[in-house]
Amino acid sequence: MKRLLSILLTLGALAFAAGCANKEMIVTEPAAGLGSEQTSGTLPPTDVRSDSDTLPEIAGADQTRGITTGVTQSNPLETVYFDYDSWILTGHARDALARNAAWLRNNPGISVKLEGHTDERGSDSYNLALGEGRSKSALKYLVILGIDPARMDFISYGEEKPAVEGDDETVWSKNRRVEFITQN
Repeated sequence: MKRLLSILLTLGALAFAAGCANKEMIVTEPAAGLGSEQTSGTLPPTDVRSDSDTLPEIAGADQTRGITTGVTQSNPLETVYFDYDSWILTGHARDALARNAAWLRNNPGISVKLEGHTDERGSDSYNLALGEGRSKSALKYLVILGIDPARMDFISYGEEKPAVEGDDETVWSKNRRVEFITQN
């Protein structure tokens, strides 16, 4: 009986230890003063790798990249989209951020505010934290690409400013985003 108990305890300890394993993450330290308008406490380090390089198809999307760019005459920076309940950058998001970084390098007098948004699912506080995580993830990737963090600021609006109103996945996928607002 003692042997059986001993085996069960050992197996339980192994299962517990396996459940506590850490994923390898790319961690970058945020520069001081990156965001003056933090919405909640601290968030875990942002993983800028992609778990999935696919985005759900968005109506009206640029089919060559699979995303709506959000580029207009007045704002040449692309909107970056995220998967559900995630601030991990997809391949499409990293490509858009690389184009945004190139534009920012060519326009050194312009600063930018990164506005994090979510879909309507989740509590207000959760969505504010998720939107902040998305804007920080994009900001950190731009820093990795060589953009001075002093030129950037971020804010989270959570679900408060949807790009599109509605209650289906197509609409929600358009609202899970970071928008870039240029400032002189």
